[in-house]
Amino acid sequence: MSKPQSPDTNDLASFTEALISAAKKAGAEGADAIAVEGTSVSIDVLGGALEHAERSEGIDIGLRVLIGQKQACVSASDTKTDTIQKMAERAVAMAKEAPDDPHIRLASSDEYAGSWNTAELDLYDATEPKPAELEEIAKRAEAAALAVGGVSQVQATSIGFGNRRLHLSTSNGFSGGYARSGHSISTVAISGKGSEMERDYYGDSRTYFSELESPEEIGRIAGERAVEKSGAQQPQTGAFPVIFDERISGTLIGHLLSAINGSSIVRGSSFLRDRLGEQVLPKGLSLIEEPHRARTSGSRPFDGEGLATQNRMIVDNGILTGWTLDLATAHALGMQSTASASRGTSSPPSPSSGNVSLTQGNLSQADLLREMGTGLLVTSMIGSSINPTTGDYSRGASGFWVENGEIQFPVNECTIAGNLNDMLLSLTPANDARKHLSRVVPSLLVEGMTIAGK
Repeated sequence: MSKPQSPDTNDLASFTEALISAAKKAGAEGADAIAVEGTSVSIDVLGGALEHAERSEGIDIGLRVLIGQKQACVSASDTKTDTIQKMAERAVAMAKEAPDDPHIRLASSDEYAGSWNTAELDLYDATEPKPAELEEIAKRAEAAALAVGGVSQVQATSIGFGNRRLHLSTSNGFSGGYARSGHSISTVAISGKGSEMERDYYGDSRTYFSELESPEEIGRIAGERAVEKSGAQQPQTGAFPVIFDERISGTLIGHLLSAINGSSIVRGSSFLRDRLGEQVLPKGLSLIEEPHRARTSGSRPFDGEGLATQNRMIVDNGILTGWTLDLATAHALGMQSTASASRGTSSPPSPSSGNVSLTQGNLSQADLLREMGTGLLVTSMIGSSINPTTGDYSRGASGFWVENGEIQFPVNECTIAGNLNDMLLSLTPANDARKHLSRVVPSLLVEGMTIAGK
């Protein structure tokens, strides 16, 4: 069987070209336009029966116009000719009244992506499962969770998919588009009753429907996790090492990515603002952005301003090598864009990170527990109090208390605190990262955190 090909976006290109043509006629000096068509389906089951089903589809269009160093954005979900004309007129009128921004510009013709291979990225699955099939799969996941001894109920089981096509055009020559798809399934199980109830979850998301983990596996893991938390208690208060389980360890790297975002650097509101070229992770650890990883949700052939994406070493052997920049933040900092612009239909481009991979270690999580000795294994977190300027970190956590390298009892209602500068420098990675995720980050041991419990 031949592999389904990604649908083209020529029809969407006609909308973006019409928007740009209308903007020029209305008086814009430069413009870019984006058209996005999407379809999504979600199914929820509860108690062996369908609880909720929803399908949505439509096209959204967005226009950004530039007049001198002023810009404005408008969007609509109507693609009629008169709507496009009114959008352009409104955008030009808004731009004339906007404040100057000395850093905005369109890319030059030699900066645009010249070619790309969407087939190699393999981001689109033509499979569109029927609602009845999705409902049956969700019911199987729920049944598998309920079959786990100690599970009292299943709070929710959801499954769904979405297909999305987009096309970007600019007034000075760029035109390109691509399609992506995503499928997901998750189950939330509850153990115990009354005040003794504990809950946990498991889920999976993939580009291709056929690669989703089986519903039986989803339900079983969710149920077992909920049962493992039965009898949870508060840990003791003190300074202890903490292991961030693989399912939530990506949040730590997410704080690093937020801190190197060009918008934060320009504002001076990042705890890493003065650390370029300095060590921010332990030696031996690198963080790589990989926008061309096949069948991965954060992959894309070009960014929201039409620049070609490419692999980028964010942290090299522990040393921070650069910021995440779009054209505007790059100009503000006297640097080059890292082709990191994201763009919606109703807002101008802004920098963001896509797929990243952190160097994995040689130890399993069990080995990491033994190395830790006594401390906390965190499997979920709630709330947050994080100061992005200083890096001060405090979050509610639950998981398992560990002594002599062995799990002793489940833990809830505690807070873990530290400073991200110190936390990131003390990381020890395990080898358990899931490679199909956009953020490939293993379980991480962090030394010397403060735990507030009983």
